[in-house]
Amino acid sequence: MTKFDLSAYLVLGEENTLGRPVEKIVKEAIEGGVTFVQLRSKVSSAKALIEQCGKISKVLKEFKSKTEKEVAFVVDDRLDVILAARDLGYKVDGIHVGQTDIPVSICRKLLGPDSIVGLSAPTQDLISYVQNIDISPISYFGAGPLHPTETKKDCGLNIDGTIITQTLDEIDKLGKVSPLPVVVGGGVKLADIPDLAKTAIAGWFVVSAIAGAKNPKQATEELVQAWNANRK
Repeated sequence: MTKFDLSAYLVLGEENTLGRPVEKIVKEAIEGGVTFVQLRSKVSSAKALIEQCGKISKVLKEFKSKTEKEVAFVVDDRLDVILAARDLGYKVDGIHVGQTDIPVSICRKLLGPDSIVGLSAPTQDLISYVQNIDISPISYFGAGPLHPTETKKDCGLNIDGTIITQTLDEIDKLGKVSPLPVVVGGGVKLADIPDLAKTAIAGWFVVSAIAGAKNPKQATEELVQAWNANRK
């Protein structure tokens, strides 16, 4: 999948859905306007993640058949899960990795040229990093956090134990200088979207704002509407 839309990006795993099935949240979210889905869980077994890949890919296939809209689907970190899911015939478009995960060059080699390979950029020296790294294996950058977040407590963690967050000015500059599209998250809520929409980034990502919402479809619609209404 060489073309994808980062503007409304949902990250979730079973620990984020308040006990509801992951695929149910995905279905409601894409009906509300989510354009990109990442399955990320630190508690699910490999078997459970593979099964969730199957259920999510089925939801996305049904959505595409009804609307002709394609939503990108990646899995966080678990290259083994992606390869197994694909072997079973499930459509998983790629992977998202962090700085300490499997190197992007290996991901690209094993997943192929048409796969999506997302990389979380480091919180420190962010601007310099995206300008100097070899981008050839990478499809997009993830950046943040905008705020400290309970869903990933080490996001933005400095060596002294403090959390480094990104200002809107830094985010705007990042979007302008990055050679690849950038999606920003980390504690993002509805109130943040109008200001983020005025920066040069490609989109926002959230966990709790959708997966933890009482009505995920409505929550997504509100986020997407706020983004579109304030987009330059």
